[in-house]
Amino acid sequence: MTSKIKKILVTGHLGFIGFHVTKKFILLGYDVMGIDSLNKYYSVKLKRDRGKVLDQINGNYESVIGDLSEIITLKKIKKFKPDLIVNLAAQAGVRHSLERPEEYISNNISSFMNIIKYAIDYEVEKIVYASTSSVYGGNKDFPFKENDRVDNPLQFYAVTKRTNELMAKAYNDLYKINFIGLRFFTVYGPWGRPDMSIHKFTDLISKNKPIDVYNFGKHTRDFTYIDDLVEGIRLVSTKKNSHLKKSYAEIYNIGGNKPISLNNLIKEIEKNLGIKAKKNLLPLQKGDVEKTASNINKISNHYGFFPKTSLEEGIKNFINWYKNYY
Repeated sequence: MTSKIKKILVTGHLGFIGFHVTKKFILLGYDVMGIDSLNKYYSVKLKRDRGKVLDQINGNYESVIGDLSEIITLKKIKKFKPDLIVNLAAQAGVRHSLERPEEYISNNISSFMNIIKYAIDYEVEKIVYASTSSVYGGNKDFPFKENDRVDNPLQFYAVTKRTNELMAKAYNDLYKINFIGLRFFTVYGPWGRPDMSIHKFTDLISKNKPIDVYNFGKHTRDFTYIDDLVEGIRLVSTKKNSHLKKSYAEIYNIGGNKPISLNNLIKEIEKNLGIKAKKNLLPLQKGDVEKTASNINKISNHYGFFPKTSLEEGIKNFINWYKNYY
């Protein structure tokens, strides 16, 4: 632990990524407060079960339930006064943003604005926040680099995350709060969200039910294993970086750095389950990005981040968890 950062606020701490990040910081000996709205986008039971795991860890940890888009929620956490905020609370789901865009304004933009206001009021110097590879939209230059154009979004989820990046830049200029935005590339692993492809495929294949395979399986994704992502978040949160100025609003890609086709992903799941998938081959879905690939040179050079988990190991770990949990 660094001597300066002692207290960390993690938003969305009962979500997939937030749970793993909170667990890591508790185990490292930080004072951690987590806040989550427990919304019903997917299984609340899964979120509560993550919370039970956190409750059993021996450390300084407090959990708060509240909606960050409501100012009253900030009153619940005002006494904590963290040294660092890791903002992972958001309405997830690319396709859901086509159906319920208003939820993304509330949970991704208004909530982030309230977190920034909280940081101003309590003089929090640094916010690490989740962005997404979806901001690269229809870019055809691979792998994606942080200085690529990001003005061609394919769905509203990407719009809200790009808005977060612009908000961070503006409030760094205005109040000198330091921001680090992380563009996540398809994160997966134990305790993962049920709406994600690896979870859905595993569930349906194990039950001998057909899976919908969009773009005829030609999608390519840069999958990032959860433990690698958490280590990246730890590094940018707590490690000093001589590359940065005293005041900064930086953005980093954080990915597995080894893109794989959807068809090969399915083969890996089939191998681990010992079951052949029944496939409904379908055309490209509205709002879908056909290919993602991360250039992680910047975060590697600045923080020494390198993903260590192969897809084979990651899928095996996920399926072992899935079998034990379900």
